[in-house]
Amino acid sequence: MPVSAIDPTTAPPVVLVHGWGGSFAETWERTGFTMLLADAGRQVIGVDLLGHGNAPKPHDPDAYGDLGARIFEAITEQTGSPDTVVDAIGFSLGAMTLLRAAIREPGHFRRLVLAGIGQNVFERDEAATRAIVEAIEAGSDTVDSGSGNRARLFAQYAHRPGNDPVALAAIMKRPPSASLVAGDLAGVTCPVLVAIGDEDFAGPADALVDALPDARQRILRRTDHFATPESFDFIDATLEFLDAVPA
Repeated sequence: MPVSAIDPTTAPPVVLVHGWGGSFAETWERTGFTMLLADAGRQVIGVDLLGHGNAPKPHDPDAYGDLGARIFEAITEQTGSPDTVVDAIGFSLGAMTLLRAAIREPGHFRRLVLAGIGQNVFERDEAATRAIVEAIEAGSDTVDSGSGNRARLFAQYAHRPGNDPVALAAIMKRPPSASLVAGDLAGVTCPVLVAIGDEDFAGPADALVDALPDARQRILRRTDHFATPESFDFIDATLEFLDAVPA
């Protein structure tokens, strides 16, 4: 369905939320995404989720019960008002956190881009999570092939320079949130773009798109989960959706 254009003189700030093991600098600044938004005249609000980037990195899983608090804190700090309405883009854990934030406070969001999530919104793969935690705690250099390729990739991300693998494992072990069902998404009435790679383990995203009142889907061809933020197709679709194409 068509999306009405945003007046560039009143365009809201754009909140950027990275995925697990990433950061605002690594996921959005390094790739040049923030520069594209700036060229379009958009204010950027960068978020480092708890346990990532420049945020505190507690080792207690119970500390990660409300990841969304960092989003609202960043909006208030960078705009001077807790009531600012924003556009927001999230990838993977960031997208899941944004979605829960929008369920809780739908009036804060004008448009949402949710990347790298799909069926995993409704179904948590506990076995995969346990394998990832075991791989992280074993160390990226000692993980054997029996743990699975996905677990090895997560372990490698956890042990990249600047990351705290103990904190990242704690995020995986945080108290589980109540599972979402389709009806929980009924209040998220703003336009939503769901972008997911055709090789992403989080997919398919059809049920997520169907549950949102005003959503459309962009399938990224020949794209796996980890490649999503750097996909030209994702970047183009996101900028177009937010009316943020640089002049």
